[in-house]
Amino acid sequence: MGAEREVLELDAVIVGAGPAGLAAAYHLQRLIQRHNEDAAAGRGQGPDLSEAMIAVLEKGAAAGDHVLSGAVMDPRGLAELMPDFEAQGCPGIPCVADDVYYLTRGGKIRAPFVPRPLRNEGNRILSLNEMVRWLNGKVEELGVQVFASFPAAGLLVEEGKVRGVTTGDKGVDRNGGKKPNFEPGMDVRAKVTILAEGARGSLTKKLVNELGLCAGRNPQVYATCVKELWRVKGIDEKHKGRVIHTLGFPLDRKTYGGGFIYFPGGDQVVVGFATGLDYADPTTDPHACFQQYKTHPFLKELLAGGEMIRYGAKTIPEGGYWSRPKSYASGCLIAGDCGSNLNPSRLKGVHTAIKTGMLAAEAAFRAIVSNDSSEAVLGGYEDAIQSSWVKEELFRSRNFHQAFDKGMPLAILDLGLQLATGGRGLRDRYALEPGHTRMRRTGRAPTAEKIKPDGTLTFDKLTDVYRSGTTHEEDQPCHLVVTVAPDHCSTTCADEYGNPCQHFCPAAVYEMVEAPERADGRRKLRINASNCVHCKTCDVMDPYQVIEWRTPEGGGGPVYAGL
Repeated sequence: MGAEREVLELDAVIVGAGPAGLAAAYHLQRLIQRHNEDAAAGRGQGPDLSEAMIAVLEKGAAAGDHVLSGAVMDPRGLAELMPDFEAQGCPGIPCVADDVYYLTRGGKIRAPFVPRPLRNEGNRILSLNEMVRWLNGKVEELGVQVFASFPAAGLLVEEGKVRGVTTGDKGVDRNGGKKPNFEPGMDVRAKVTILAEGARGSLTKKLVNELGLCAGRNPQVYATCVKELWRVKGIDEKHKGRVIHTLGFPLDRKTYGGGFIYFPGGDQVVVGFATGLDYADPTTDPHACFQQYKTHPFLKELLAGGEMIRYGAKTIPEGGYWSRPKSYASGCLIAGDCGSNLNPSRLKGVHTAIKTGMLAAEAAFRAIVSNDSSEAVLGGYEDAIQSSWVKEELFRSRNFHQAFDKGMPLAILDLGLQLATGGRGLRDRYALEPGHTRMRRTGRAPTAEKIKPDGTLTFDKLTDVYRSGTTHEEDQPCHLVVTVAPDHCSTTCADEYGNPCQHFCPAAVYEMVEAPERADGRRKLRINASNCVHCKTCDVMDPYQVIEWRTPEGGGGPVYAGL
């Protein structure tokens, strides 16, 4: 833009104010404080870190705005980070009961027992948004700067080493011109950069691709989770703390996914559905699957008379242990979901995000103390993961998602074998292919019925987007970029796949609309970027991999209050 960019010099910069990023910030600041206390008391050696500075960059208007999970949290990671977390006011309630059902079209079959990975005794039902806001307060109490509305738009890489990140310009119109409120972005330079961006992090994706950090690994696969928060008067208090997981309806036996129902107390009910992004049918629609799910008699009765109050959608990294990229590079560490640290068999990643954030903080601390952030020093981070309970837990479910490649019936048999063999199954490592490559050409029947929303139990995408609190400045550059010629969508993709972006996006961002200017009568793509709930499904599931999700101007996106 021609304007001079400000430079901020830090010891460590953390990208993302989610569980991993905030845990890293909290733990790193505590390590620095203890180092300084020891130095002041004459107990330690090493450099003076009294002026050490760390900061967290968050693209949302506030920490927690863009965070979404079920969420049932295993408290193990948080208990290590902050042993007295309950006394300090962490939100959430204990889980007291588990159920698993297989849903047929009109009925349900209760599992005779809850599989070990889905048992939630000792876990906590919570709003991850509320938990992150609480943790953010604890981080700021320690003196860490958390810069909200500061999306990290690029990496600073010099001579093969990550030197920090760049933030995007503000006040740019949709054509790239400067508006009156224009502010240039800044260069945030740091000795160590910790990427904690969540699933399909845009900087992580770039770093992994450019440095080949996934060489020899399985590709990542994802699911899109669609979730609503309901207020249902008269919910019996006996349900408080209850967790229900479901399989079956409305998916066929070849499509990965399932539903969940949580009871966080009071008159609230959390209901959601995850659809695997490795389906074959290009008309599969995660939002439609979820709406169809709620029409099942079990859900319909449960939600009768209730009111839907919040909505959200997010991708989940399901690849597991064998899909973990190399977790470090010169000057940089990768923590949480963007490093494939979620346990797919347990549907849980908050605890592993917190733990990997802590281990990243310890590696960053060593680098700051030694003034050496080379791979040789930061490589200790991966060693620490491999010797921790994170590796132990992920390794036990290393082949979980792959078991579903041949459909549900065979998966059940395979998963039983995996449980009996410590996660091995038929062999130590199952192969996996990217989900988008499994999509077949058009002409297949839809996996889930496209029902007509009634506005009471079921809703259209725009109604749900409104309930997500999503806002973007209308006159700003589109952050969803199709990296090929526009005619690709009108011709090649239309002919081969029927423009699946119309279906897989849970926020009605992508539309094929009439194009009177075209002599061939074909439709053209319209991108409603202001609807985007930042789920990243488009970046994951486009069959040509030509949709690129970029960080929009700071502060835009959903506000997942209570989710």
